This record gives sequence, C-alpha cells and structure tokens, in this order.
Amino acid sequence: MTSPASAPTSTVTAPSGGTTALGGTSVAVAAVLSGAFLAALVTAVIAIWLARRKTREEERNRLRAAFAEAFAAYQAYKEFPYAIRRRRVDAPGEERVRLSEALRSVQADLAYHQAWTVIESEQVGSAFTELVKQVRATAGTAMHEAWNAPANDTDSAMNIPPSLVDLGELTTHETVYIDAVRAHLRRLAPWWAR
Repeated sequence: MTSPASAPTSTVTAPSGGTTALGGTSVAVAAVLSGAFLAALVTAVIAIWLARRKTREEERNRLRAAFAEAFAAYQAYKEFPYAIRRRRVDAPGEERVRLSEALRSVQADLAYHQAWTVIESEQVGSAFTELVKQVRATAGTAMHEAWNAPANDTDSAMNIPPSLVDLGELTTHETVYIDAVRAHLRRLAPWWAR
C-alpha cells in the first residue's frame, strides 16, 4: 500500500537503454526552472540590447549638439563684419572695446571647437579646420574693411549689401562640413537605421 503523501513515479528510458524512475514533481520542477531560466536569459538579452541602443542614441545626440555648437561659433565669427559696420557712432571707444572683446571670445570658441572636432573625427575636424580658415580669410578681410569704413548711423544703412560684405564663397565649405558631420553620425547609427 502506498502512502497518500508519496508522489507517483514514472519510468523514463535512460540513454543507456535501461529505465529510470523519476518522480512526476521533479520533472515538473525541472521544466519550470528551465523555462524560467530561458525567460530570464531572453529578458537580459533584450535589456542589454535596449541599453546599448539608448547609449548609442544618446552619444549621437551629444555629438549632433556639439557639432552644431561648433557651427554656431563659426556663424558668430561670420557676423562680425556686419556688427562692426553697425557699431554705435556716439561711443567709438566703447564700441572698439566691446567688439574686440566679443571677437576674442568667439575666436576662443573657434579654437576650442577646432581642437574638439579634430579629436572626435579626423574627417569632420579637417572640414571644420578648412571652414575656419576660409571664414578668417573672407570675413577677416571684410572686418578690416568695416573698421576702416565709417559706422552706419542711419536706419537705411543697416541693410548691408553684398557689394560691401560678400561671404557667399563660404557656402561650399559649409556644405563640406555639414556633409562630413552627417557621414560621421551615419557611421554611428545602427546598421538598420543607415
């Protein structure tokens, strides 16, 4: 007579050809544990993949913002020929100091971004270095001419025609920089998003 507390046994064919008695509860526990292990493994793999994807996207966003800040520093320098022509007429000494200090600050930003882009990406750094070189030549000449010209003192003179300040030749270099940034960010994207 079997006791009610004992589990029924079943026979299982062993690999050697013999039979082994297993308790039905043991088989069920083993199946549950292997299922739980598999579920935990799948969950861990998905969590790692999602974390890596999030980290990669955060890195791309950080780089996107930093490359945009570099371009903003370039744009600030590019605006100085206009700012110099629009300086205040009634305080020439103060305006010289104000504009010189602002230009010094922008040049420091350009130097920082130039070094940073070269460290981050040789291709982007090279494009940004060339962009800075060209804006210094083009806008630098326009600034020199603006300092030698009288300050604009009428509303109509605030509209500065391209005959006085023409920075159109910088467009090609801007496109090269933006294309280099785009290519660098594309390389960091996952293969399915390229």
